[in-house]
Amino acid sequence: MTASLQLYGVQAPGLALSSKRLEFGTKGINFSATLTSSCAIFRTVERSCRNTALRVSCEAARVDLLERKETETCNLSGTGKELTCVMKFGGSSVASAERMKEIANLILSFPDERPVVVLSAMGKTTNKLLTAGEKAVTCGVTNVESLEELSFIKELHLRTAHELGVETTVIAKHLEGLHQLLKGISMMKELTSRTRDYLVSFGECMSTRLFSAYLNKIGHKARQYDAFEIGFITTDDFTNADILEATYPAVSKTLLGDWSKENAVPVVTGFLGKGWRSCAITTLGRGGSDLTATTIGKALGLREIQVWKDVDGVLTCDPNIYPGAQSVPYLTFDEAAELAYFGAQVLHPLSMRPARDGDIPVRVKNSYNPNAPGTVITRSRDMSKAVLTSIVLKRNVTMLDIASTRMLGQYGFLAKVFTTFEDLGISVDVVATSEVSISLTLDPAKLWGREIVQRANELDHVVEELEKIAVVKLLQRRSIISLIGNVQKSSLILEKVFQVLRSNGVNVQMISQGASKVNISLIVNDEEAEQCVRALHSAFFETSS
Repeated sequence: MTASLQLYGVQAPGLALSSKRLEFGTKGINFSATLTSSCAIFRTVERSCRNTALRVSCEAARVDLLERKETETCNLSGTGKELTCVMKFGGSSVASAERMKEIANLILSFPDERPVVVLSAMGKTTNKLLTAGEKAVTCGVTNVESLEELSFIKELHLRTAHELGVETTVIAKHLEGLHQLLKGISMMKELTSRTRDYLVSFGECMSTRLFSAYLNKIGHKARQYDAFEIGFITTDDFTNADILEATYPAVSKTLLGDWSKENAVPVVTGFLGKGWRSCAITTLGRGGSDLTATTIGKALGLREIQVWKDVDGVLTCDPNIYPGAQSVPYLTFDEAAELAYFGAQVLHPLSMRPARDGDIPVRVKNSYNPNAPGTVITRSRDMSKAVLTSIVLKRNVTMLDIASTRMLGQYGFLAKVFTTFEDLGISVDVVATSEVSISLTLDPAKLWGREIVQRANELDHVVEELEKIAVVKLLQRRSIISLIGNVQKSSLILEKVFQVLRSNGVNVQMISQGASKVNISLIVNDEEAEQCVRALHSAFFETSS
């Protein structure tokens, strides 16, 4: 049987094969041909595969009756080495030239890794940019140049460039662009959410340019990428955009294509994207660089995603509340998502989704202590001995008690309540219901991010609307204590929890369990919250019983 090779859209005309020469294996299809035609065959098949999800390699060898001669290899990428992982570093990890040098040495200390590097803005840059934008609205155009925050940002980045020994020209255009943008804000006397996203993007754009320039200076080939230029396509929800599915093939095509040609380490801006309708720069919300990292990991199908922080992985509680917090060696994606949503500062709430979808492990490590084992997050883990994994505190929560004024069994009550929140664009954290009453908490990340006047008006409006169908009690200055762990052992957990809280004289105002299979949430007064966390941590993690 002689025919051209045509498999799943890959065509190599003129390739004559015997059926005896084809081998189908778990990793692909092997076939043999004469030495004189092998390189031509390879180039033909490689061209056909270029726009598909196939990888092609060719191994040519002369085989005689008496001896087998040395093998020669043709390789699709020209290097035989693929990108292996994502290494994401937060602002504190790149806060100065010294820290950037340490991060470069850290990356080079893993010679077997070929990473995609994702960086946040330097240190306090994002906060300084936002403050500068707010001041520019009222300071007047002539006073923009004297803004303390603008001077800080310029001085920090120029000093860092000098200390790294790289040309300041790599960031000069952005420093000038930032200055002109602040002048524009001052002239318009307005800072819209769209402009705010453009403003904060300067931080990541400059940190990545400085770092890639330094890698090149020390002889480690690198290339800088702005996420919004390589295919990070998002919704147009400025300041809190979502990644769209079209991102994955676009990012893969750009990064893998350039890697196969240059073998330069990609250094990518975290946190940023491009709105699919507006084509304007968007941001993924605070901490969104984690989402950038996991998105790249999924797009490229990498072995591992490493998130380098300033703590030894995910901890059993906030070390600022209790210094004795311990590192958690293993987590599931579900546990990590709950931890992030309910206040743990280690990971972005949405960042787990791409890693979970791609089934790619996420390793959380400490850039200040790289020898610490950190935390590995996977789809599943052995829960047979697990009871409690971590305790998370979310402060300054508003709680509403809503009781129907209608008779028992009134249908539509819950629908009317949640329609009110939907109409006002307010998210709900925790809910507990009965037939005629609801207790719930409002998500402070959604509500408190607005202006103070708008925030107060919205709360008044919520109460006003709900009082048309119910008796409403508004309770502020509450905290959510979330117990992340093995809810299959909920009776054991709750027994110990209520013993601890009773001994500390704390009354639980609301409890929610069931919707999440890894989380039990308790509502207490703000002033009691830290005391509760310390007592619970001692009971669950520092006693043998």
